[in-house]
Amino acid sequence: MTSAFPTRADSGAPWIEVLASLTQHRALTAAQVHAMHLPEVRLRQAQRLLAGLGREGLADRAVGLRAQRVWFATAKGIEAVRRVGVLEGEPLQLDRRSAAGRLMAHTLAVNDVGIAFMAAARERDEGFGALSWRHEIFHPMSAGRGRRGKAKIADAILTYLRSEGRETVVEQRFCELDRATRSAEGLARELALYARLRAAPGGDGRPLWRDSYPAFPSVICVLAGARTDLLWRRRAAVLAFLAAHPAIGSPPRPPLRLCLLEELCAEGPYAPIFEEAGSGEAVDWLGRGEGGEG
Repeated sequence: MTSAFPTRADSGAPWIEVLASLTQHRALTAAQVHAMHLPEVRLRQAQRLLAGLGREGLADRAVGLRAQRVWFATAKGIEAVRRVGVLEGEPLQLDRRSAAGRLMAHTLAVNDVGIAFMAAARERDEGFGALSWRHEIFHPMSAGRGRRGKAKIADAILTYLRSEGRETVVEQRFCELDRATRSAEGLARELALYARLRAAPGGDGRPLWRDSYPAFPSVICVLAGARTDLLWRRRAAVLAFLAAHPAIGSPPRPPLRLCLLEELCAEGPYAPIFEEAGSGEAVDWLGRGEGGEG
């Protein structure tokens, strides 16, 4: 039987690009793969490609909550991506049970955030592709090792290359994805850890974050998991708790901006859908208001 896919590592082939996305982003629905890799054709094309990966043993499918079908890379698929050389770090290996677990809704929502930024980059001919966000990035908050509670794990880090005249500006953002599974006060405390991370000194006196970033990324917090009106109230409550938090101060350092996932997916990150901690102004992801000023 002839394989439906090339036997050599070809990073330009659509199947390997999809497989790399499955590997880096843990799990994706067919609709997400369609939006990321095949937006100009019908959804059926993405479904067929995924089915082909499944027949080759490179990917597998699980049925999660509310009968949602998600795809993930198998060990064989991860090895195929590793041979191409596009992996950063060691990917998380899933099986059908973990792919169908309750935490998968959080992972898929983080991927929806990335897809919203991909759509904006396509419209503007800017740089944000299928591998431009990474999940669960560990950041130590102390120069010592083995000390519990001295770290911040960002749900994701986004790296976006935008155009400014003839120059290319690198924009990085920490992303927190909240599905309303904890109190508003608890979420505010979690967001305040970014201010503490920014101030955390290394052993040589330099900030610890400079080991990973040329400039400290701003923070976007994306709210999901509840009705729109409840999420608006939740955002207001989180902003109120942040205003009173001693680690944040006024104005907040770093900038913290909150939005709803449904608004981000519908209007994109360049719309003034974010509310900024400290000012309460409606801004886009760059901190610019409706007039384009920040």
